[in-house]
Amino acid sequence: MTPTVWTFIIVCPLVFAAGFVDSVAGGGGVISLPAYLIAGLPPTLASGTNKLANGCGTALACYRYARSGNVVWLAAIPAAVFSLIGAALGSSLAEYLSKMVLEMIMLTALPVVALILFFAKDPGDTEKPMKPRKAVVMISSLIGLGIGCYDGLVGPGTGTFLTLAFSSALGFSLLRSSGCARFANLASNISSLIVFLLHGDVLFSLGIPAIACSMLGNYLGSKYAIKGGSRKIRLVVFFVLALLFTVFALQISGIVRF
Repeated sequence: MTPTVWTFIIVCPLVFAAGFVDSVAGGGGVISLPAYLIAGLPPTLASGTNKLANGCGTALACYRYARSGNVVWLAAIPAAVFSLIGAALGSSLAEYLSKMVLEMIMLTALPVVALILFFAKDPGDTEKPMKPRKAVVMISSLIGLGIGCYDGLVGPGTGTFLTLAFSSALGFSLLRSSGCARFANLASNISSLIVFLLHGDVLFSLGIPAIACSMLGNYLGSKYAIKGGSRKIRLVVFFVLALLFTVFALQISGIVRF
């Protein structure tokens, strides 16, 4: 497939926006993947090219968060390792479980998550005392395994759920939670990208410009998050939760399929 000028006009601005959102709160794939599909790419080629651009952008965001000291390595590393295992399990389970049922569950859960975050007395603005090392490793591993499995089964919103999980289960601020989530997300992105590359499902002529847009979006988004702190991240999280709710509702109704 040869991309046209209109392909770049559609994809590049949306990939930039997706990179910005993804680096702050996750969920950027809900913006970028439809962009490739709207531009006329077949689903597998769209997914592979999306993983290429998003993976490079996420790698830059990881560097920015790490450099600013907003990554808890004791949590990020086991979560990244187990997210790979979880993604593989989720992909295998996808053959036996109905994706629509899972989407309906998420459609119900998303408003609940948003309400809990809205009414929380301490919505991830401050850091709670660190749990014992063994507890941090175990909880992080379970977060990576569980949400990695979700990523393999359904996919959209993985980075957002990782961010919220680190904040609620380990007491990290949303800023440090977002830093840890980026590394777990990067691990699953690399794993998926390797599979797409082996099958030739990456359009490099579009993917390379998309990489530049994604990296710029991730650079500015991580800068926004690091400077703005947890309160600004919280605003973007609400936006992503609303976006995910809309996407799941449209997919269940059969209006669109991503």
